[in-house]
Amino acid sequence: METINVLELKQRLELENSMTLLDVREPWEYEICRIDASVNIPMSQIVKRMDELDKNAKIIVICHHGARSFQIASYLESRGFKHTANLEGGISAWANLIDKLMPEY
Repeated sequence: METINVLELKQRLELENSMTLLDVREPWEYEICRIDASVNIPMSQIVKRMDELDKNAKIIVICHHGARSFQIASYLESRGFKHTANLEGGISAWANLIDKLMPEY
């Protein structure tokens, strides 16, 4: 599994649109702040909803600080997903380094 930081993600988003941003936070967290075009499938629902994801797509997994997303990226990889990456520092790092107007919690 790859790890990507927020600066690398910002660059990738500017260059390509062929990736899935999978936000695994709870819906209440997702409502407070999110990266545009991300998909919210909470960590607790990933087993039931995994079929909504393309096993061959580039999937960047996002959470608040990077711990839950690391677990889910590892899990997806163990289930045959070929291109998963964990967003290091999560949405908190995104808010601090990329989108300073983003609400935080």
